[in-house]
Amino acid sequence: MPPLFTSARRALAAALTVTAVLAPAAACHGTGANRSDDPATAVSPAPASPTVTDGGPPRGPGGRVICTPEMLRFHAGALPHRARRMLLTVTNYANRPCDFAAPHHVLLSFGEGRRPAVPVIGRSRPGSVATLAPNGTAYALITTGTGGSGRKVSQFGVALAAHTVPTQVGLDDRTPARVDPHTARVTYWQPSRAAALRW
Repeated sequence: MPPLFTSARRALAAALTVTAVLAPAAACHGTGANRSDDPATAVSPAPASPTVTDGGPPRGPGGRVICTPEMLRFHAGALPHRARRMLLTVTNYANRPCDFAAPHHVLLSFGEGRRPAVPVIGRSRPGSVATLAPNGTAYALITTGTGGSGRKVSQFGVALAAHTVPTQVGLDDRTPARVDPHTARVTYWQPSRAAALRW
């Protein structure tokens, strides 16, 4: 065979060998780059846990979660055997414990507008800040007034901290109660029903 044809055949064989080697590598870096088992995807870092800056719950001193209305459910009703008394309960339906923000007592308001919060009974302050575990409940006693005057209400506002929008809480039985906003009082959040009923 002439030398010219021998050299051409050798060059063609070498080119085919290079193509066979490069083809699998090209396939691995082509459409397969978007597969879920691609090494670059498999080792991607997990999303960071929520923080205050990216929408996480507010934090108080020591990094403890502060209770927000979205975490809680309120109930209120008159006490049948206690004149001019109502019991307010709040239950934590979140999956984490939370603390009440300062001033750690119910910011209660009757009526509409910017009426001041009902004064708190100072002597009812518990020894420690009430912490609500998941499904835990805290209590507050409301004295509706010292006399027979006042007006009937079927709901009232409860705020968890100063300068926040109150949550409207309706009475459980929907029966209006007579309240005198000028003489009504409320306790601090109490850890038990028995502690609240002392007042």
